[in-house]
Amino acid sequence: MAEWQFELVAGPFKGATEGPVWDGKALLFSVPAENRILRYDPQSGAVADFRKYTNRTRGLAFSAEGLLYGCQSGSRRVVRFNSDGSTSPLAYTLDGHFHNHPYDLTVDRKGRIWFTDPYDPIPAPGPQLHGPLDHASVLLLDRRPDRSWSIRRMTYDTRSPTAIALAADEEFLYVAESGLGEDGRELRSYPIHEDGSLGTYSVLHTFGSDQRGPHRGISGMCVDSDGSIIACAGWEKSGPGAMIYLFAPSGRVVETQPMSERPTKCALGDSDRRTIYVTTEKGHLYRVRR
Repeated sequence: MAEWQFELVAGPFKGATEGPVWDGKALLFSVPAENRILRYDPQSGAVADFRKYTNRTRGLAFSAEGLLYGCQSGSRRVVRFNSDGSTSPLAYTLDGHFHNHPYDLTVDRKGRIWFTDPYDPIPAPGPQLHGPLDHASVLLLDRRPDRSWSIRRMTYDTRSPTAIALAADEEFLYVAESGLGEDGRELRSYPIHEDGSLGTYSVLHTFGSDQRGPHRGISGMCVDSDGSIIACAGWEKSGPGAMIYLFAPSGRVVETQPMSERPTKCALGDSDRRTIYVTTEKGHLYRVRR
């Protein structure tokens, strides 16, 4: 197994980079601390502002129709970034209460938006009218017949869900459970039932601990055309270090590739979708060809 040669293509920026997503010609990624979404053009190497004042947007995802959605953690909501430059908030209350701070999201072929909603130690700007929920769950945004958005809770067994992705056939939902610093950092697979509900999960991988402390679990992941799960995990504090994991849908570790710093999220890009773009805690954007 040859070691991947990661190429630094942008950064550093002021804070972690996150939310990479391919727009068909270039890569969009966010810098939450700068409240910006940037666009990297692999043909010219140029990085330009795509959106400003994005209120700590983390995860980004396109729908099958090409609509761009983002986890606006600073506003405690998922939003749609419209092509005219405007932003449309989606439903953000659950049983009359603001949900937590959306972190990552994925959009299925039916247009439903699945997103993780963990706690965030950084509060939303302005008056804190609603405290956090008494749970941190996977939530689902779906369209009503009148085209308005509804929101519902999908998991009742998560404590701090982070990364999320759909299997290639969309029959399973992959969720990374962080465990809030305790043992319990897992990669889970939830079967998606015909009615849209989730079945009992299977644990595909567990991240353990050693004498230096707990191993860092998955903060971001994507799924390639073969169905393999590409995941960002690990750190220098304990365990085998920062790396990119490749998991088979069964959970078997197919490959691991070390990185020089903690990866945050990843996405497939370029015309053949065989380039992996990786954002990092230190504010960089890397890429590697598979």
